[in-house]
Amino acid sequence: MLDQTDLRAELEAHYDLAPSVALAEEMGDIYARMDRVVPPPDWAMQAPYVAAINRLKKERNAVVLAHNYMTPDIYHGIADFVGDSLQLAIKATEVEADVIVQCGVHFMAETSKILNPAKTVLMPDMEAGCSLAESITAEGIAEMRAQYPGAPVVSYVNTTAEVKAASDICCTSANAAQIVAAMEGDTVIMTPDKYLAQNVAKQVPQKRVVWWDGACIVHERFTPQDLRDFRDWNPGLKIIAHPECPPDVVAEADFAGSTSGIIDWVSREKPEKTMLVTECSMATNISDAFPEVEFLGPCNMCPYMKKITLEKVLYSLHSMTGAVEVDPEIAGRARLAVQRMIDLSRRLAG
Repeated sequence: MLDQTDLRAELEAHYDLAPSVALAEEMGDIYARMDRVVPPPDWAMQAPYVAAINRLKKERNAVVLAHNYMTPDIYHGIADFVGDSLQLAIKATEVEADVIVQCGVHFMAETSKILNPAKTVLMPDMEAGCSLAESITAEGIAEMRAQYPGAPVVSYVNTTAEVKAASDICCTSANAAQIVAAMEGDTVIMTPDKYLAQNVAKQVPQKRVVWWDGACIVHERFTPQDLRDFRDWNPGLKIIAHPECPPDVVAEADFAGSTSGIIDWVSREKPEKTMLVTECSMATNISDAFPEVEFLGPCNMCPYMKKITLEKVLYSLHSMTGAVEVDPEIAGRARLAVQRMIDLSRRLAG
């Protein structure tokens, strides 16, 4: 990809990207989805990019899959489908477009390519990685198998294609406990998130869950004292934690679940005040859907997710660069692990 200056110059040579109040007003239906969290001057700057991307999507027969941690301009402005890792993986098997633009991190784009080898999958910034995915390798999987012979390996989707290919089945935070419970044998290996594994172990006491020593830089930084302090400062506060948080943090929360589970809980319970113990954009993106709920801090920002910007998405679609490729042999084995997860999740849901 070009450096930022050259990228901007290339886009400005082809698109009118000057801030426009008139265009912002014309696109008021889109802005209404995020007007509680995006000031009008910011929307006037974002609207030309959103308009250009949405036009290009039609020209390229492209769809945008966006994770819940994307910024509001992406989540509400250009995404065709939003969700957590499981929802996006399932949607990737259903889209009919020729091009998928993955607004998330690299392992998500790899997953979409694994499930759609004939489609073009674009990653707006190849450096949008994941500290958790980088903590485990296929060699690490082999070490765990040697230590626990015969135990099935359940790997989080937050992993590389090579790790998925070395695993028996994948999971997400939404379905991890169900998948572990469905595994044969007494012992189950979970990689790479030790905190997700420890939280799952409490939910599935009939299994011996062993884990790799990995963690998410966003969720591992929360502490139980953070939660207790905010309860003291905000009486009546309901706290929702992501299961990538340490178990003692999850124990302090009123509810723990995946990003889709969090949305469902807020929709169902309608708390007066709530704090989402997860990535910053989560509360921002759902706040307009729940105007009666006051969302309070703190939050931790994922530096990798925030590498994806409107400007980079537009350049990726404009130039058709940033295509993700996966070695066919690795992709074939990884596809089995991901598809097993999807199939088992559908059976359990049914």
